[in-house]
Amino acid sequence: MNSILNRNLFFVKEHVGMFKAANNFDIHDHETKEIIMTCREEKLGFFTKLFRFSDYKRMTPFNVEIKTASGANVLTVKRGVSIFLSTVEVLDENEMLVGKFKQKFFSIGGKFEVLDSNEQNVCTLKGKWTSWDFKFVKDELEFAHVSKKWAGIGKELFTSADNYMLEIDASVPKNDPKRLLILAAVMCIDMVLKE
Repeated sequence: MNSILNRNLFFVKEHVGMFKAANNFDIHDHETKEIIMTCREEKLGFFTKLFRFSDYKRMTPFNVEIKTASGANVLTVKRGVSIFLSTVEVLDENEMLVGKFKQKFFSIGGKFEVLDSNEQNVCTLKGKWTSWDFKFVKDELEFAHVSKKWAGIGKELFTSADNYMLEIDASVPKNDPKRLLILAAVMCIDMVLKE
């Protein structure tokens, strides 16, 4: 696992675009604002691009690669076509399965079960329907928190770009695979729950 994931604060900034098919983000150091990772969806087929501009956008497959600023692979988040509920796979830098997210049916605000590679529950990602606020919890313990940062009225009204702050609790050990899953989940929140 890349040591860059041992940080506890990440500022995730979606690329601004009025008519964009791909999901692209930059992850910044929260203090220096320096780009420390990039998230790119480069392997989009023609039909996927076409459906991204339709009512079927939430059903389209995705394959987002997260890399360090120098280009080293960190993780990949991918999903096939989704009709009702999403199952998203998370792969490490060596393309090995680390875990999955399984969307829960009829959850108000959005909810995913976060599973390890053996499909054992690691935690649950829960959202509030009244705000853009998500928590990673298990047995009343909070592992991480994701909140939306307001980008200003111009961006909010005329683009689909969002900014997020991810805070991983210091109790999550360094080099714990849970950190990979938590970072990957930020992409799922945007592409599965909030599009």
